[in-house]
Amino acid sequence: MNEFTFRYSYGGDGFVFVELSEEMRLDANFRSLAIANKLRERDIEGVIDICPGNGSCLIQLDPMILHPDTLIEELKGIEQHTKDLSEIEIVSRVVDVPILFNDPWTHEVAMRFRDRHQEKEIGDFEYSAQVNGFTNHADFIEALTRAPYLITMLGFVPGLGTSFQLVPRDQQIQTPKYLRPRTFTLERTFGFGGAFACIYPVQGAGGYQMLGMAPAPVFDKTQRLADFTESMVFPRQGDIFRYRPIDLDEFESIRKEVEDGSFKYRMKRITYTPDQVIGNLARFTEDVMRGLYND
Repeated sequence: MNEFTFRYSYGGDGFVFVELSEEMRLDANFRSLAIANKLRERDIEGVIDICPGNGSCLIQLDPMILHPDTLIEELKGIEQHTKDLSEIEIVSRVVDVPILFNDPWTHEVAMRFRDRHQEKEIGDFEYSAQVNGFTNHADFIEALTRAPYLITMLGFVPGLGTSFQLVPRDQQIQTPKYLRPRTFTLERTFGFGGAFACIYPVQGAGGYQMLGMAPAPVFDKTQRLADFTESMVFPRQGDIFRYRPIDLDEFESIRKEVEDGSFKYRMKRITYTPDQVIGNLARFTEDVMRGLYND
């Protein structure tokens, strides 16, 4: 991939913004994550929070302790130390995330908000299939799920992990967002907007197309389930989610496990470098899927 130019700017008195790319690029996302991790390791006095994004990184600081220019010089040094993607090591989880696609509940919500949508007569799932050139629903689901997704960013609300499918650019599923956001979205809705997928962690507003429903949560404020012992939010940047299509029977079975507290996500921990992903997407995703489902 071509090299990109870092842009450093102030966000008022208390923030520094580092932009690597205006478009979604895997190398920019990995570099953003590496910069955030390096900055955390240095534990610089005055740095309050570090928020890596799809192709950028936002750092909150206390300007009474740390001058923004001093932080920018530190970041420029980190920039030089993260050039070689083969030396950036990412430790993450590969997770099986079941999804009931084209479900009745999100369809009912979608039809309540057609005045805010490009298409007034059909629901979000059918519309998204059509704009991507699919006439067969099964083929559309296969395209959505044949390769896993990288969690590229966390934000908006706790537990919302934005994910990007690990396929070549010409195979990316893309959907427009709503013309105007909905005022209601069901908790655990599987949404798609632009080239990004997410699971809505809580009930609320939203503008992504609603394509399905997850039976298991990605946010658990009670931390009752085993996967939430360390944190009430499940996704982590750098994780790899495989959205697996399920039927209604499996959906209801998983819901019972969630309700009785016995549910656990199927997952494997892996270590990888960005070079492995970017250098051969097909081989990397094949290895990831094999490792997740073959004990």
